[in-house]
Amino acid sequence: MNRSGFAAPGGGFGAIFGLGGIDGSILFRMGASVPLAVSPNDVTQPWRLVTAIFLHGGLLHIGFNMWVLMDVGPILEELYGSARYFFIFVVTGIFGYVASSVTGHFSVGASGSLLGLVGVLLALTSGRQNPGMRMLRSQLLYWLVYIAVIGFVMRGTVDNFAHAGGFAAGFLLGKVMSDRPPADASERGRAQALGWAAGLAVGASFTFMLLNYFLSGPGA
Repeated sequence: MNRSGFAAPGGGFGAIFGLGGIDGSILFRMGASVPLAVSPNDVTQPWRLVTAIFLHGGLLHIGFNMWVLMDVGPILEELYGSARYFFIFVVTGIFGYVASSVTGHFSVGASGSLLGLVGVLLALTSGRQNPGMRMLRSQLLYWLVYIAVIGFVMRGTVDNFAHAGGFAAGFLLGKVMSDRPPADASERGRAQALGWAAGLAVGASFTFMLLNYFLSGPGA
């Protein structure tokens, strides 16, 4: 799940969820996504749309995301190969943060990307009735219901717009990408190009984040 607010809640379940929480000013300097309506940073600092994917607000935050990733990630990696899997993860996360920023959220977390993976697999299983696809579709629907309930219960903490943006991007990618590993050298080359493009985008984004971090003061 994405954290749309950076201050740890005061008590009860909120205090548990905030275990190991990181101060919002630190997350901001390390590349959190910010509201487009309030600040132009996601325009002048577009690398935030990438770095925010890899930041998390606390221990349970990253724990929940890793739980989903370990459940659905291996399925998609086996179907598409590692390079395209990484490309999907990064691109859907970016689209999730575009939706988040436009709708005015401060946010960090990988769940826009995770919903992107779910969207790809749901697109893949749509209309297919063999037992394996039905089982996979049921598992995906379980995750969607679980995430929707969490998003409703914790509306002030969970960034539902990043979830929706990532899911929509993933569903569209699932409709246009071949759901099998590359079959020949040409397809392998294209898949590797997508993976390298995503890797370069991540590397460049963290480079810009580090430059901004060390060149700006703590209050910047």
